[in-house]
Amino acid sequence: MADQLTEMPTDWRRALAVVAHPDDLEYGASAAVATWTDDGRTCAYLLATFGEAGIDGLAPAEAAAVRETEQRASAAAVGVTAVEFLGHTDGIIEYGTALRRDIAAAVRRHRPELVLTLNHHDTWPGGFWNTPDHRALGRAVLDAVADAGNRWIFPDLVEDGLKPWNGVRYVAVAGSPHPTHAVDAGAGFERGVRSLLCHRTYIEALTDEDPETYCRTFLQGNMAAVAERFGGRAGVAFELYTR
Repeated sequence: MADQLTEMPTDWRRALAVVAHPDDLEYGASAAVATWTDDGRTCAYLLATFGEAGIDGLAPAEAAAVRETEQRASAAAVGVTAVEFLGHTDGIIEYGTALRRDIAAAVRRHRPELVLTLNHHDTWPGGFWNTPDHRALGRAVLDAVADAGNRWIFPDLVEDGLKPWNGVRYVAVAGSPHPTHAVDAGAGFERGVRSLLCHRTYIEALTDEDPETYCRTFLQGNMAAVAERFGGRAGVAFELYTR
């Protein structure tokens, strides 16, 4: 039997979710975000790109505008009002100091206790190869959390008024092939479906299936798989790093 998942810690109030593209959070994690915002916690979203290379039938400039609008609506569906975009290039995100600096600056601005990101490992659960954007972005997040607390790394941020922030206690990685913890997100499921459905343009380009059926079936399958390792409770799983 697979190891059972531990309940996610609840001794935090502010979260910052950092991902590569619009829809990255909605393929599972947004149901957890809805559960958290219901409990009075706050969560801000930071996206490295506008997802402009994600729809074959739309030129990047047009796709970027559509996907930004859809992402903002998607965030609002789960109680998130702060949504920021870094403007890195979709498909060729580069791990490096520029990306780390951008993320560290956001951590200092938002001062989260929990940082949420997406799978940075080489593969997804089931052994499917992960994309370069997700690997680069996720690893930069893990490093930037430490950068945010060190005044001698990116000292220009201090000059810009962004003081070091060492208050991040947890980094939670969604979609990891090595989950350790989970959130009971049954109460957030319907809003999770609505948040994913907000990415309708992308979904309609991705599948011929009815969008609502596609979203509901996908999220139900994910949460049912978590329930098998979480005492029968429908949930969202994370690999949790404690600092």
